[in-house]
Amino acid sequence: MTEALRLRSSQEKILAYRGGWMGISAVPGAGKTFTLSLLAAQLLRSARVKADQEVLIVTLVNSAVDNFAARIAGFLRADNPQSSSDSLPGSGFLPGSGFLPGWGYRVRTLHGLANDIVRERPEAVGLAEDFQIIDESESDRLLRDLTHSWVRANWDRVSHYLKEDLQEHSSHKIESQDFPALMLDSAYAVIRFAKDRQLTPEDLRLHLDQAPGTLPLAEMGQSIYSDYQRALRYRGEVDFDDLIRLALQALKIDDSLVKRLRRQWPFVLEDEAQDSSRLQEEILRTLCGPEGNWVRVGDPNQAIYETFTTASPTYLQNFRREPGVQSRDLPESGRSSPTVIELANHLIDWSQDLPEGDPLRAGLALPRIKPAPPDDPRPNPPSAPELIRLVPNKFRSEDEIRKVADSLERWAQSEESRDQTAAVLVTSNDRGFKIVDELRNRKIDVVDSLLKSSSATRAAAKALSDVLGWLARPHESRQLANAYLAWHSTSDPTADERKIAERASRTLQAFRRVEDYLAPLPGVDVIPRADAEVSNELLRFQPLAQAWQKAAVLPVDQLVLTLAQS
Repeated sequence: MTEALRLRSSQEKILAYRGGWMGISAVPGAGKTFTLSLLAAQLLRSARVKADQEVLIVTLVNSAVDNFAARIAGFLRADNPQSSSDSLPGSGFLPGSGFLPGWGYRVRTLHGLANDIVRERPEAVGLAEDFQIIDESESDRLLRDLTHSWVRANWDRVSHYLKEDLQEHSSHKIESQDFPALMLDSAYAVIRFAKDRQLTPEDLRLHLDQAPGTLPLAEMGQSIYSDYQRALRYRGEVDFDDLIRLALQALKIDDSLVKRLRRQWPFVLEDEAQDSSRLQEEILRTLCGPEGNWVRVGDPNQAIYETFTTASPTYLQNFRREPGVQSRDLPESGRSSPTVIELANHLIDWSQDLPEGDPLRAGLALPRIKPAPPDDPRPNPPSAPELIRLVPNKFRSEDEIRKVADSLERWAQSEESRDQTAAVLVTSNDRGFKIVDELRNRKIDVVDSLLKSSSATRAAAKALSDVLGWLARPHESRQLANAYLAWHSTSDPTADERKIAERASRTLQAFRRVEDYLAPLPGVDVIPRADAEVSNELLRFQPLAQAWQKAAVLPVDQLVLTLAQS
């Protein structure tokens, strides 16, 4: 029987949740993924989620999807014959109630959720049944080509901004490199802004026509946005921002779809809500409805996406202030020493003491961080204030390398370094090699094997990881597409072959059921024939994928060797 989990008091309060809307502010190291996964398992073990329903968990990145799925499956693993209905909370929670892995819950990124929604009713938002999603690399290439084309066609309109005495090579560099790069960043910003506000190129054109003055950058962005959307329509594709926009559009125009999805997902748990965007909030708000069940957890002080997307921690903060929303905190953290926590709290207090209206006041938010309780199974590291130094001056690159080497040299000569290794995190291999050279000049032993791993070695490891990832989740078409790309990349493809592979990957992702591709019914041809090059690719890959599935029963070391031979 599984030992009862020991929970912190703040976690117990969250696990007392029974329904409604709840907003949680969690500090770094508070165990929010653990808590949210445990809450999902609790809801599944209760009578509140029926056999034909799911708990929906929405998180930020694909790696978090896998992490959540594994944690929830672990909590639900059939290692405890006892099953409770509603008697939960607190330190007496016992996981395990006989659930099949993956059953009763769905973990999605926002883009994955949007894809699920749009594929329910693609025709409602003007898409074909077999629409494709353009990946980020191809989207970037397309937008870059369009931007360069715009610059070439409109150079006369902008060249007069340059100094008249520029040398020819400088002018050429600005025209061919610097200005297109600037325009590309501007085009990204305009398109992202427009799609977040559900503005088509035509809508944006209307706004610009009604503006009291001329806005040259916006005009440029609108022109490239129009060309970009026209190119996507011609290819029968949508990008990730379109997917989110169209998902919300589908929910707005189809009440029956909303009703069906609310029935399917009676509980929505949102992770990393500090990086939620306006559209993400609106989609989840629509899915839950005012009478629904929605739990949002995030750390407003760890918002990283607001610098290059339309995400903002203010959505979570404002949500927690709404009437009727249960506001909870996860303030305890066992990740850092009390000294580090004290420093972090000092910065939080400093920001909160700034005058109203000061932009830095919103830079950090409450709650203050609390150390883990004394009997916590995940205690804080011991406090060591003498090991923390604040360096107020800014170093030149070479001075910083010498300072790092000075610190490591002192540590290497101390008693505490015996039988221990220090790690140095660097921003690039080149900088890593410079630190290695400096340390070796001082006769300090260095292990730099990670710096010396070749790109081919890393690519091979990634390819094996992608194939194993699919074999671990054989029902996911996205994982199958990754496995296909891993196999295709090992043959050193040409640029044209890579484009074919990208189309084939999107076709694999479009399969709602992987078995339709791997085990089609006799006489049923499920491989699209409209694109002969993609059709040939999928026919070539099909027997190999089937063979990999058969090999999945081998011990892992033999499985890896078998995959390597492919």
